[in-house]
Amino acid sequence: MKKGFFILIFLGFIMTGCTNVGLTQHEPKPPKVFIEFANETSETVLGTYCWSYDGQSECADAAGPVELLKGRDTIKVNPGEKITFIMDFEPKPNKADLIQISNNEESEVKVSNNQFSAPTQKGIYYYSYGAWWMDEKEENVSKGDAHYAFAIEVK
Repeated sequence: MKKGFFILIFLGFIMTGCTNVGLTQHEPKPPKVFIEFANETSETVLGTYCWSYDGQSECADAAGPVELLKGRDTIKVNPGEKITFIMDFEPKPNKADLIQISNNEESEVKVSNNQFSAPTQKGIYYYSYGAWWMDEKEENVSKGDAHYAFAIEVK
C-alpha cells in the first residue's frame, strides 16, 4: 500500500514538474543562448528541454555536454576571462545553473549577472547551462526548461 502511494506521489510530481501552463510561445524550441567573450559571440548547443508553444508541449532528451559536443570546436578563451550569457527572449528564466565538467568531474560554477569567469588553469572545460521558467505562484512548477552545452579551451 505504501509503495503504491509513493509511486502515485512521484508520478504527480513528474506530471506537474514540467507543466507549461502560462508560458505560451510561438517558437517550437526554447530560445537560443549565446556566450559572449572578448567581443566575440558563440552559440551554445541546445540539449534536453521541455517547451510549450501554440498550445502544444514538447520534451526532448539529449546526451550530456561531452557527448553532445563531440566533433565540435572548442571556444578559445584566456585564463579568468569573463564570459556572459546572452538570451534575446522574454520572459527571462528565473532559475539557472551552470555545471562545469573537467577530467570526468562535475562542479557547480557561480553565475552572477549572467556572467562567469573562465578557469585560470589551461585545459578543456565542458559546460551545461540549465535555465528554468518557474511558476511564480506555485512552488516547484516549471513552465519550461532547457539545457545548453558549450566547451571552452583555456589557452
